[in-house]
Amino acid sequence: MAQALLIDPVLENLLDQARWAPSGDNTQPWRFEVVAQRHVVVHGFDTRSHCVYDLDGHPSQLSLGALLESMALAASSHGMRMEARRRGGLPDTLPTFDVRFVDSPGMLPDPLAAFLPQRSVQRRRLSTRPLRASEKAALLASLPLGYTVQWFEGWRVRLACARLMFDNAKLRLTMPEAHKVHRDVIEWGARFSNDRIPEQALGVDPMTAKLMRWVMHSWRRVDFFNTWLAGTVAPRLQMDLLPGLYCAAHFALLAEAPPRHIDDYVAAGRAMQRFWLAATQLGLQLQPELTPLIFSRYVRERRAFSRTDGMLELAQELALQCQAVLGAVVVERAVFLGRIGAGPAAQARSLRRPLQDLLVAPVDAGTPA
Repeated sequence: MAQALLIDPVLENLLDQARWAPSGDNTQPWRFEVVAQRHVVVHGFDTRSHCVYDLDGHPSQLSLGALLESMALAASSHGMRMEARRRGGLPDTLPTFDVRFVDSPGMLPDPLAAFLPQRSVQRRRLSTRPLRASEKAALLASLPLGYTVQWFEGWRVRLACARLMFDNAKLRLTMPEAHKVHRDVIEWGARFSNDRIPEQALGVDPMTAKLMRWVMHSWRRVDFFNTWLAGTVAPRLQMDLLPGLYCAAHFALLAEAPPRHIDDYVAAGRAMQRFWLAATQLGLQLQPELTPLIFSRYVRERRAFSRTDGMLELAQELALQCQAVLGAVVVERAVFLGRIGAGPAAQARSLRRPLQDLLVAPVDAGTPA
């Protein structure tokens, strides 16, 4: 962490709003270097060295795109436009952006900016009321040029999507590499967390949470429960199958062409953030469902993700299931998958690190704190 830095109040407010951008497991893969009062360097990083869900860095790149869009929205509230450019010549693991804010007289605040701190993940059941035509139109209108949304609605289709998530959860919960991630990212006994996912936001009942906490203490316990006591069934029912049924719809955000490079995923993250904020503006709740897309991509690209026997074969079966449920075109072009519906906002949620913890001095450039 850098020493406390004195920055312009406008820039401080702008960064304070932008830091609420979403990130996988609340990793917040960014640090801010204030070069001048209207020039910030965003030092991004990914978690591929220790997170099985981020082996190619693309989920972290989505998060960086969401951050940049949040910075642009926050800037609009101060009558400024944002200009961002990624620096060349750096490793893919450290995407770095020069971000400048330019006065734009007459510019009106983007209405989505007001919802930056409110946007959150709701992992519990939602209303099954179908989305209204006006809600769908507003969500589609929030997306930038080059993106569209595919809806998966109706009882049978929601059931197929819920089963897809339920089956993918078996892969997540029986893989040692994933256990390490889950063990480290949950803050047990907490309603809020600055840098992890609080237990009460997981979407399971207190008894299941208590059992999960004890079992996840070691892989030996996890493996025993999975092998002899159907240890994955209760969390998969509560965290995947039932929420997948109890919602208005599942959806996929689609790019014009399959994403390939860092800039594709950063742009997709900006689109994702606008869609999510528009949902929040409409009073709708949302939960990401990225696991099927991630492991389907690993299968297509023949990326090794586990040393455990049977995991690759299970992932291959799930990739076929994903294609059958979503469609081949959707799987190739999808940049984000989730479920959505009306319902109360989450009562427990991930917060963010204080802004001072995200600031780095110029001498620390390129080194995540």
